[in-house]
Amino acid sequence: MARYVVRRILYAVPILLGVVLITFFLFYIVISPQQMARRQLGKNPTDEQVHQWLHQRGYDKPVVLQFKDHVVDLFLFRFGNSDVTNEPIWKRIKEGGPVSAQLSLLLLIGGLIGSISVSLFVAYYRGTYIDYWGMFLCVLMMSIVYIVWVVAGQYLLGKILKYSPLVGYREGWTSWHFLMLPVVIGILQGLGSSVRFYRTVMLDEMNLDYVRTARAKGVSEVAILFKHVLKNAMTPILTSTVSIIPQLILGNLVLESFFGIPGLGGITVDAVNSQDFATVRAITFLGAVLYIAGLILTDVSYALFDPRVRLE
Repeated sequence: MARYVVRRILYAVPILLGVVLITFFLFYIVISPQQMARRQLGKNPTDEQVHQWLHQRGYDKPVVLQFKDHVVDLFLFRFGNSDVTNEPIWKRIKEGGPVSAQLSLLLLIGGLIGSISVSLFVAYYRGTYIDYWGMFLCVLMMSIVYIVWVVAGQYLLGKILKYSPLVGYREGWTSWHFLMLPVVIGILQGLGSSVRFYRTVMLDEMNLDYVRTARAKGVSEVAILFKHVLKNAMTPILTSTVSIIPQLILGNLVLESFFGIPGLGGITVDAVNSQDFATVRAITFLGAVLYIAGLILTDVSYALFDPRVRLE
């Protein structure tokens, strides 16, 4: 398994190089360093001020040297300072990272528990009105735009029922009070598509020979679902979980912006709006690393849930 993990990490290097290359040259396509310097320095900056701004950030070097230094710094996780505030990027990541991680973990764990539980329920009552109405509600939930979920959730749960503050965040044990509303909205928004997929996977497993053999031996339907079907359906469930990660990060951008949560999503939105490309490149690279790490962990988890899988 160790050899497999090392090989996958080596495979990830060209992918990360591609991410760095694209984000680096998009910076020059969208806006030149000289234009960004004049925009950040305010009205009518002198040529000396512009040159000093470029020199402080290394933008006065040849493009090839800039790219080389940029690649080395990113792979060594030396993110440098913000182009706008000149504040260390790692400081901002350390401030917003735990908040985003808390929100993402709650969304991921809560979404998995809710989706698997509901899909097991409708799979148990397959072919009945519960199954039909459940699938109808899933399609209806999938048809609602993310922003509608956020606005409706804020109005109903926050303003009318007052279960949670509409905006803001507070560190410590009371943070759950501020995260409860965005977590509930995030889970409900993704519930429809997840339940439809997991139900299909479980029904495919329930039609296999080993399930019919278990029924013939008198094993109860509940025991079949939890002891056999759920265990054998974990491989596609794990695969779909990895595919959720990018959507989860994108969803955090929306949730953190609407609810005023000071996480990486808010930092990214502020960096894009202020054209802070150093911060955007750093967070993009960090997101790519985390995504690849999730893929590797998913492959390793296959062997834990399915003894037939061997990592070689």
